[in-house]
Amino acid sequence: MVDNSDVLGAVKSYCRRFLKPKPFVPGETYIPVAQQVITEREMLGLVEVALEGQFAAGEKAEQFEKEMASFIGMPFASFCNSGSSANLLALKSLYLQPGMEVITPAAAFPTTISPILQCGLVPVFIDIEMGTYNPSPEAIEDALSEKTRVVLLSHALGNPCDMSWIVQICDDGSLDGEDIFLVEDNCDSLGSEYKGKKTGSFGSLSTLSFYPAHITSTGEGGMVLSYAESLKKRVDSFRDWGRNCWCKPGQEDTCHRRFDFQMGTLPEGYDHKYIYSNIGYNFKATEMQAALGVAQMQSLPGFVEKRRSHFSLLYSGLKDLEDRFLLPIPEPHSNPSWFGFPLALREGNLRELIQKLEGARIGTRRLFAGNILRHPAYKDIPHRKVGDLPNTDLCMNQTFWIGVHPGITLRMINYILEVFHEKLF
Repeated sequence: MVDNSDVLGAVKSYCRRFLKPKPFVPGETYIPVAQQVITEREMLGLVEVALEGQFAAGEKAEQFEKEMASFIGMPFASFCNSGSSANLLALKSLYLQPGMEVITPAAAFPTTISPILQCGLVPVFIDIEMGTYNPSPEAIEDALSEKTRVVLLSHALGNPCDMSWIVQICDDGSLDGEDIFLVEDNCDSLGSEYKGKKTGSFGSLSTLSFYPAHITSTGEGGMVLSYAESLKKRVDSFRDWGRNCWCKPGQEDTCHRRFDFQMGTLPEGYDHKYIYSNIGYNFKATEMQAALGVAQMQSLPGFVEKRRSHFSLLYSGLKDLEDRFLLPIPEPHSNPSWFGFPLALREGNLRELIQKLEGARIGTRRLFAGNILRHPAYKDIPHRKVGDLPNTDLCMNQTFWIGVHPGITLRMINYILEVFHEKLF
């Protein structure tokens, strides 16, 4: 084995010099809405894998999948290249017929909606409730039809949906003997809990994103979690070119039947590593991304607690401004891992208020797409809409959010509260 101690020692020295937090200067230092937190542990893990020359997904990827599945409370996980790909893989794995319907909120991020269209399915858009920014179970029930096959939900900014009713709808809402699958887009809510159970563990499938803005990061990356081994095999197949073989990269004949298969109209004994049962993609992640993920798993509980603490400080500090803002409403029986702190301006021009905050160097974001049907790419898509979506439009016009990520300090929070009270109105 090659001695890497000199290189790793240099990495440690570098991290101690250059990974220190920069001084915060109120009004000058920008406070981003999201920020990845990378420590010496992540850098060492990344460099160690690189020095070993293992670039394709291997042992670290398998470790990351197992640790994340255990954290969420799902039996199986499949690491992939992004949360967007994870949503597409999840829907593909259900083998749904084109034209079947997927119920989902119109206040969504595009990569929750695009996979529905890419699979030839029809999105059925429902409204949300202001404050929670999630759809009600009643809204989902009203959207059911004989073509409903999936309820696809994201937990808005980490605030869990009312999962008790929603799970019952998906379990008991079958029409004409067909299953209705619950798929959770858990990309913004890793670590959130509903009645003591992690979000991402309620549905048949759930997805995660490890983009730098998210709860934990691998730079780029995503994951599909599944409750059944049969679903995992489908997800892995679509991720890995559509092949039928389940051997890991660099492995072969783990089933001891590599040359014993006959599928399709291929000749008997055709190499199983090159038999394709799905029209798939190359959505694989790398071992270096997995090394970052494994290192971040140690920090994940602390990340979640910091987000909750920062949310509580902002909430108590802005409570006296409830006449001007609708403050966020946590779902009853939940313990959110907050992705951000949403606020709805009750009256006035939100654009002007956001410009004041940005001018004060406080980062802001709208609630993602607002109303997805208002965007050029989606305004003419095939879809069904339940009602006029008034709260979705209200959210589009009046709602924004600010950060609660672990990189925020108490000094930053105090400065944010000062700006809200002294410079916005």
